[in-house]
Amino acid sequence: MADEARIDKWLWAARIFKTRSIAADACKNGRVTINDVNVKPSHMVKVGETVSVRKPPVTYSFRILKTIEQRVGAKLLPEIYDNVTPQDQYELLEMNRISGFVDRARGTGRPTKKDRRAMDAFLNLEDL
Repeated sequence: MADEARIDKWLWAARIFKTRSIAADACKNGRVTINDVNVKPSHMVKVGETVSVRKPPVTYSFRILKTIEQRVGAKLLPEIYDNVTPQDQYELLEMNRISGFVDRARGTGRPTKKDRRAMDAFLNLEDL
């Protein structure tokens, strides 16, 4: 096992991001910080560092227990990192889920042009 790993590879290998390119984009866009400093995808991480990943509306924090660059199974994740995300972040996520945008069924939003014309025709018939 190496004592250092690239941050983009580690984020992908630890299953924090689905692909390595998404992890690299997050680093480039300033969503990944180590000790409150934005890092590039090529930044080398060490055991014991705390990585913060901002996935709006929540900022997750992870303490690195093992540096890896090969993806591992989900059952092995407790050996890779320790989730040190504050509880208030999870409460923020829950509040956002409860009170935030509710998914609409397809077709229940704004009317299409055809629907709008049908409504106008119906309303014009009522006026007569």
